Amino acid sequence: MPSLHLLLFTSNSFSVIEDDAFAGLSHLQYLFIEDNKIGSISKNALRGLRSLTHLSLANNHLEVLPRFLFRGLETLTHVDLRGNPFQCDCRVLWLLQWMATVNASVGTGDCAGPTALTHMQLRHLDAKTFKCRGIELTWFQTVQESALGVEPFSYQGEPYIILAQPFAGQCLILAWDYSLQRFRPEEELSAPSVVSCKPLVLGLRLFVLAARLWGGSQLWARPSPDLRLAPLQALAPRRLLRPNDAEILWLDEQPCFVVADASKAGSTTLLCRDGPGFYPRQSLHAWHRDTDAEVLELDGHPHLLLASASQRPVLFHWVGGRFERRTDIPEAEDVYATHHFQAGGDVFLCLTRYIGDSMVMRWEGSMFRLLQKLPSRGAHVFQPLLIARDQLAVLGSDFAFSQVFRLESDKELLEPLQELGPPTLVAPRAFAHITLAGRRFLFAACFKGPTQIYQHHELDLSA
Repeated sequence: MPSLHLLLFTSNSFSVIEDDAFAGLSHLQYLFIEDNKIGSISKNALRGLRSLTHLSLANNHLEVLPRFLFRGLETLTHVDLRGNPFQCDCRVLWLLQWMATVNASVGTGDCAGPTALTHMQLRHLDAKTFKCRGIELTWFQTVQESALGVEPFSYQGEPYIILAQPFAGQCLILAWDYSLQRFRPEEELSAPSVVSCKPLVLGLRLFVLAARLWGGSQLWARPSPDLRLAPLQALAPRRLLRPNDAEILWLDEQPCFVVADASKAGSTTLLCRDGPGFYPRQSLHAWHRDTDAEVLELDGHPHLLLASASQRPVLFHWVGGRFERRTDIPEAEDVYATHHFQAGGDVFLCLTRYIGDSMVMRWEGSMFRLLQKLPSRGAHVFQPLLIARDQLAVLGSDFAFSQVFRLESDKELLEPLQELGPPTLVAPRAFAHITLAGRRFLFAACFKGPTQIYQHHELDLSA
């Protein structure tokens, strides 16, 4: 019947339409499949109907239509989908998008679910309100030695990761092996009792600050790509007594390091470049046992936030060639570490607390105000990460699974996304992400276990 123009299936008992159900009917123009018990239709069921103008699937039991069902049906002018119990979740997103672009009259009917959308007409749904893109972090690789810190950097167009490994006594640089499709050791820098390895790239030169608990902190340097890293300088041996964190910042167009010192008699030290090396420029926050430093920009000016064991986090701003105290953060006692991120033009803080609740705050012109609290017993790290289009935050715990949260921009709240593992992270201390070869990876540095690497996947929930 290749010349058939009209075909009706009405009040029948069949429930499924399989692929190529109408093969050979290339001249068919009118297809009416109405008042049946059809609950499933294959995505290629209508393949080959290149002359079809009128299609009706009205009054069946269809809860969802497969994507690409109408692919190749360029001549459609009328489609009737009314009378079906459609579930208006991510599975109908493709249909809404198709309806917005097709040059045809479409009768859609009402939603049967979910409950919030019951009896709403499909044509009144806004495709922009559907959140049909998911993400997942899955285990990829293990680096056997434990680590306190992890930092990504790019040198000569190639991405690298550097790990601070105190028990191995080294800063370990990892590179991507394009043949084996995994990370491999690239270079090892001897650094007993290291707590932080901070890379800084200046043109062809690569510097690595190795902050150490004993034996003095060091600056390593690679003058050019064809040379290996070598010790360049002992850093402020009388000032850096018990470093706990190191960060990079640019002040007056000059690169600097800031090293938070946790010793009772120590002070956080600002080290800026002067000639070939880096030398102390300012001491900050003496006698407060600082555990963390966070560099951020507020109102267009450099700021420094110091967390300590003895008081609330203190915010400093850069004025007249030095840091001056600006304010502290209210209602934020016992903060171990701070990290910031930007979203929608606002600056947010993630405050890590080992006892009590970790917090999310937002800058409101003169101070940070509390937005959210998250239970975090045993946490040493609450770190925001922007991976692809997603603003994530990972809350690591010594006593429970590490949790990944995602920022819901419309609510400005972090919502639970997933737990990290297996394998379980053992005392996580830092997280970092790196993008290479079209793939995205999350590194989790663990103090009492191996460093774990996870791969970031994007999921299409409308498929």
